Amino acid sequence: FSWLVLKLPWTQVGLSLFFLYLGSGGWRFIRIFIKTVRRDIFGGTVLLRVKAKVRRYLRERRTVPILFAATVQRHPDKTALIFEGTDTHWTFRQLDNYSNSVANFLQAQGLASGDVVALFMENRNEFVGLWLGMAKLGVEAALINTNLRRDALLHCLTSSQARALVFGSEMAPAVLEIHANLDPSLNFFCSGPWEPSTVPAGTKHLDPLLEDAPKHQPSCPNKGFVDKLFYIYTSGTTGLPKAAIVVHSRYYRMAALVYYGFRMRPDDIVYDCLPLYHSAGNIVGIGQCLIHGMTVVIRKKFSASRFWDDCIKYNCTIVQYIGELCRYLLNQPPREAEGQHRVRMALGNGLRQCIWTDFCSRFHIPQVAEFYGATECNCSLGNFDGQVGACGFNSRILSFVYPIRLVRVNEDTMELIRGPDGLCIPCKPGEPGQLVGVIIQEDPLRRFDGYLNQGTNNK
Repeated sequence: FSWLVLKLPWTQVGLSLFFLYLGSGGWRFIRIFIKTVRRDIFGGTVLLRVKAKVRRYLRERRTVPILFAATVQRHPDKTALIFEGTDTHWTFRQLDNYSNSVANFLQAQGLASGDVVALFMENRNEFVGLWLGMAKLGVEAALINTNLRRDALLHCLTSSQARALVFGSEMAPAVLEIHANLDPSLNFFCSGPWEPSTVPAGTKHLDPLLEDAPKHQPSCPNKGFVDKLFYIYTSGTTGLPKAAIVVHSRYYRMAALVYYGFRMRPDDIVYDCLPLYHSAGNIVGIGQCLIHGMTVVIRKKFSASRFWDDCIKYNCTIVQYIGELCRYLLNQPPREAEGQHRVRMALGNGLRQCIWTDFCSRFHIPQVAEFYGATECNCSLGNFDGQVGACGFNSRILSFVYPIRLVRVNEDTMELIRGPDGLCIPCKPGEPGQLVGVIIQEDPLRRFDGYLNQGTNNK
């Protein structure tokens, strides 16, 4: 065949191959290529950019605290966090100093790299400073859902094998309910308004202790880019919550993919009203502050009536949403304030197609940055081209770069549907399915870190 090709004119060879391609069904591929090439090239560029940085940080044994230190060095006096509840502004230098105090204090308490400390607190600046300070020491934070009570809360605390519990004073009643069933060796620290009669016996008031702690940078722990950062608990819809492992590279990957994929800027101001014990609020939101130097406005809880007032007050340019939050905003009576903001992007997941256009039109939102993924998942999707109703795309022409698939499932049992060969069946266009990705443990973008409970990993 090669001899024949060499004897023929190149134009004839090219035409022959082209018609052979069309004859084998290639025209559909060409049509798909024309319609998606710009989107796929951009998506591929974003992926390769993040992949290159991940490989570099892996080689250099970077961690989230090390990346944050570079951010502090770039603009120490820029506002990093604003807590709406008290209008408290922290610069990057202040956040750095607070987290240093946390690390030095915990070290003085005998905690070391590899230990676990549970964090049970509502949204505020201190939440970020606490887990970041733990990470500077190599201590892994177990971020506890503030809605949990009794058995579920007890399960999360005991399964994490935490040596200490740091809780906000607002959570003291929930801690008191389970105090008698906790390990007697567990240390308790309370942050916030102090009333000794409302907390378990032996609890220490953390805030004055941190004020007196050294502010210098602690010595770096022997940790790298694929070591554990903290634990985020699943919602527990199929049983008790599971502690998903978040390593440093996963934190970076999740924050960086949305940053580059949706063309965010360092001068953006993010409005984050999502819970910080979940990845959307703490990684997708707070990650833009720690890694890319954005200012993030933290609100204790979502408020439909105060949403746009907050955005105007703090000049927010990006708002975060999840689930039905956008519907709640649409259900509010029209107000003059809803058109006076500077928001250019709504970032999140779960915006239904039936209200997508109405949401953008009424509130004058130029861009919806919708994505799809899970904390522990090794694959995700991003709607980089703003297709109404889409949560992302799966490239047909660059599938070798990002090997993910939508496969068919039984919609009643959610069990995978397999063919006669025992393999999963890819979905056709328009079919619902489950997103799966190839697991490659040596690749930080493809690895699966699993859960704290190894039995859950095996399943």
